[in-house]
Amino acid sequence: MAEVCPERVIDDPELRGREGVFRDREQAGRHLASMMADLAQSDALVLAIPAGGVPVAAPLAEELGLELDVAVVSKITLPWNTEAGYGAVAFDGTMRINERLLARLALNEQQVAAGVQKTREKVRRRVRELRGDRPLPEMAGRPVLLVDDGLASGFTMLTAAEAVRKAGAEMLIVAVPTAHEDALHRVLDEVDCVYCANLRGGVRFAVANAYVNWYDVSLDEARGFLV
Repeated sequence: MAEVCPERVIDDPELRGREGVFRDREQAGRHLASMMADLAQSDALVLAIPAGGVPVAAPLAEELGLELDVAVVSKITLPWNTEAGYGAVAFDGTMRINERLLARLALNEQQVAAGVQKTREKVRRRVRELRGDRPLPEMAGRPVLLVDDGLASGFTMLTAAEAVRKAGAEMLIVAVPTAHEDALHRVLDEVDCVYCANLRGGVRFAVANAYVNWYDVSLDEARGFLV
């Protein structure tokens, strides 16, 4: 399996620094699959981070002939901005907090505790909605691909990676269509390698800017990819 990670970071040089490079998440997933041919028909497990990661992961898994499931992770969001977060909670209860950011936010202990509890409840609810009573797939001793629609800060992915490591993944590979270079290198410290088609930098980075057709993926749509 060494050839699967020929380098720690595998990107597409033709897409570096560009915006609007993918029509939608599904096309982005197929592009990623074309970069990962060595994994085709292996025992690797593809875990999508819902909801936005599911339309990326589904065509990737289909193209490569790999098992597909979900790794539910959710941001701990700010009380006044549900798009921004200071940490994340994973399906197994693993939690990560961005302590540097939290120190600047002036949130009190009660606000943080309430945010964490709300996020834990959201994760449990999403697990029920997306997985039902199905047990988690076996991860021990096999490569696991964690797939999302992009990396902005990387904290959601780091939380997912920690949870999957605890479950015994032999090799942990992150696959995302787009990422900020700082987030990618933050994640790289804790995984074996990262496949990222569109690597960008700058202070105005947004995951959405890699896509022509960007929208919030509903849980109903995500479920449709998983049946």
